[in-house]
Amino acid sequence: MEWNKYTIVTAEEAEEIVCALLGELEIYSVEIEDKKPVSPDESGGLFGDVVPELPEDDHIARISFYLDADEDPEPYLARLRAGLKELSETMGTGESRILASKTAEEDWINNWKEHFQAFRIDDILIRPTWQELTEEEAEGASMVLRIDPGTAFGTGKHESTQLAIRALRKYIKPGMRFLDIGTGSGILGIIALKSGAESVFGTDLDPNTLPAIKENLVENEIPSGSFTRILGNLADDREVQDAAGYHAYDVACANIIAEILAEITPQVPFHLKEGGVYITSGILHEREDLVREAARKAGLTEIETNRMGEWSCIVFSYLPKQ
Repeated sequence: MEWNKYTIVTAEEAEEIVCALLGELEIYSVEIEDKKPVSPDESGGLFGDVVPELPEDDHIARISFYLDADEDPEPYLARLRAGLKELSETMGTGESRILASKTAEEDWINNWKEHFQAFRIDDILIRPTWQELTEEEAEGASMVLRIDPGTAFGTGKHESTQLAIRALRKYIKPGMRFLDIGTGSGILGIIALKSGAESVFGTDLDPNTLPAIKENLVENEIPSGSFTRILGNLADDREVQDAAGYHAYDVACANIIAEILAEITPQVPFHLKEGGVYITSGILHEREDLVREAARKAGLTEIETNRMGEWSCIVFSYLPKQ
């Protein structure tokens, strides 16, 4: 599918109000490019604690949105031009130019694939579904995982995911039930099943995870019925909580940034069996205490902490007070 891309070139200080203007046009998905210095407290996204090095700030922002190539853009653009003109009369909006270009959906999904090559985590060989391997390349691997995350998060290459995988392999035993919070491509759940887990229940907010998991289950010859997945937030969505079930899991894992872990953690003990294990990863070293405090208040006990690069993985156990 082809899309028309429109980019508004404006001033940094006008970013929020231009995005609000797009919202009035019912355009809610936008890309913002600027060179503003970013601090960990201000950064966002799944791994928002990663602070990029940027060139000198030129105070110019580029705000892009997409429309279906078959859709008439003029009703949007006419209102957008009028809105930008009105804004320019009350605040500095810079150039307020609108640039147009075309892009294809497959560009977003496929262009990154050239950078995802087969790699190992200890005795696990993770390879993209589109890459064939020789017997020599697979030699010594006790587990071979075929992964295509599509547009979902999770190839296994990120250090926080590798920490979670190592912890998972340590604590998952045959016959166990695994709760995968923020399942992404399903990579952790699939490793749990390949390690002998009886079943996996995965939650995520991104609808792109559903087709990604379905495809990865097929690629790894895993029965679909062993991996239940649901969209929603375990932290505060009662339907998701009820669907997961209570005190049902031997191991739970969440590989998400510390601030979100702190929101999810109070709910986790309600889903763990007595003596169950909770693996938390995606934590910058300086955010460890945020997660520990949330776990302490939830009645969880720390078992171990492992680190890789600037990331930490903290493992807790659930032993309710008698």
